[in-house]
Amino acid sequence: MAGAYSPRVVGRHEDEQRDGPAAASSGPSSGELAAIERLTRRLGPAPAAELWVGDDAAVVAPPHGPLLLAADSVVDGVHFSLRWSTWADVGWKAMAVNLSDIAAMGGLPHRSLVAVAGPEGTDLESLYDGILEAADRYACPVVGGDLTAAPTLVITVALTGGLAPGVPAPVRRSGARPGDLLAVTGPLGAAAAGLAALRRGEPDGAGVQAHRRPRPRVTEGTEAARAGATAMMDISDGTGLDLWRLTSASGVAAELDRLPVAEGADAEQAWSGGEDYELLMALPPDTLEPLRSALAELGLSSPLVIGRCTSGPPGRLILDGREMVPGGWEHRL
Repeated sequence: MAGAYSPRVVGRHEDEQRDGPAAASSGPSSGELAAIERLTRRLGPAPAAELWVGDDAAVVAPPHGPLLLAADSVVDGVHFSLRWSTWADVGWKAMAVNLSDIAAMGGLPHRSLVAVAGPEGTDLESLYDGILEAADRYACPVVGGDLTAAPTLVITVALTGGLAPGVPAPVRRSGARPGDLLAVTGPLGAAAAGLAALRRGEPDGAGVQAHRRPRPRVTEGTEAARAGATAMMDISDGTGLDLWRLTSASGVAAELDRLPVAEGADAEQAWSGGEDYELLMALPPDTLEPLRSALAELGLSSPLVIGRCTSGPPGRLILDGREMVPGGWEHRL
């Protein structure tokens, strides 16, 4: 379902319907309907002129300016493991990776839909602890979604967003120009280092929290857009791969002076580890100081300049004089 939670059949799934129709139900059972009723109470009331949970689709007021849309899924065994993360961690991460996509456009999140597919025993209440914590933190209320049974836990989030005041247009990854500075919002490789630590049985290792609960850089993205960033994207699949994507889309090359490595990580994790969700941005040189000042006033760290865009072959990446191979994660479908 694309809108509000609305179950079709109580107590049966499609593969169980061959023996005849399901019996009529007098009200919520201990299954899907009861879960929907509990979650509906947690989501709270919709503002005037909006309709959230309870119908076939949610109705929301559009944000100011262009409508931004993003959707992404997190899958057990691919993006997280419940051996290492709590249910609330998984819920937070499902929201955060989508919020980061809105941030990468210089936008503000607006509303979200959450679809959960999972096996029997899925702890929806704890999962929603993390989902709603992130939704509240980034002012992006959940207005509906779907629940269904599945052999593997998959959480899919779809977001709407809009432009912040003072942002003239969404920042695309294709606008960088020769002479622009390249910068990131923080050191790289923390999430990969955290995943490696968890695999070694070190639950308190460096970067573990970055893996479990990535922080979308929403405010940094809107301030970069206001300052005049020409291109931007979030680092989800690996710095090398995402930098290659940005420079290829923009028709420029990149010469890097440094690769800021997070504490506890190594250079390989910083280059190709992925899931940092820092923002990679191209900035005209005269925008750097205004951006630093704006972030400082908000108590946020300055972007770290890592190099510049050049007029070389699109997608060519040079680090300390060496040509680099784009490194990162790619799903095999």
